[in-house]
Amino acid sequence: MTILVTGSTGTIGSQVVRRLAAQNARIRALVRGDTSRAKIPAGVEPFQGDMTDVASMRTALKGIDTLFLLNAVAADEVTQALGTLDLAREAGIGRIVYFSVFNSALFDDVPHFSGKYLVERVIDAQAIPATVLRPAYFMQSDLMFRDALKAGIYPMPIGGVGVTMVDIRDIADAAAAELLRRERASHPLPRTTIELVGPDSRATFEALIGHPLRTYRTFAQEAAANW
Repeated sequence: MTILVTGSTGTIGSQVVRRLAAQNARIRALVRGDTSRAKIPAGVEPFQGDMTDVASMRTALKGIDTLFLLNAVAADEVTQALGTLDLAREAGIGRIVYFSVFNSALFDDVPHFSGKYLVERVIDAQAIPATVLRPAYFMQSDLMFRDALKAGIYPMPIGGVGVTMVDIRDIADAAAAELLRRERASHPLPRTTIELVGPDSRATFEALIGHPLRTYRTFAQEAAANW
């Protein structure tokens, strides 16, 4: 039994590979070249290929029982995902975990979200026995706002609505657990969706900096009033 992990050297994929390896799973990690190959842990089989190359993906999927389908944000990500799904069906793979995004159906004006939602609809239309993971905004992405957060400002135009976040380590834990659940089942499991969200991050940030946060919109309104 072997699991193919696409996106194996990225933010989520690399952590999923490490967690699966710690559980002694047999893993084939899709890599783009020698630089990526060097990042693969010992004991994991690297396979050089490209999700836009049908021949290489057909070979990558040979002997695979379970697929973790994660593709990066790119102009052709829908093509990559649908092409890989077709090849997985051709190879008879009935254990698939697809990495989507939280609230994909609500933001059809955002290409990344609408693309993920399209892939989900294809999974449903073709009755593919897959798990769809829908993670929320990565909490670690806010590291780029460190200085603003220390100053008490959250520089995203969210107003009073808020934003749901989740730690990438929790996402990787959930993905690895679901892959192993499907891999170890005696038969393909039913289609399911898992939404991955975290706790109130605003309260966490405020506790760390010791004073309340203002959102970018609130800060801009205050600045305009005092202009």
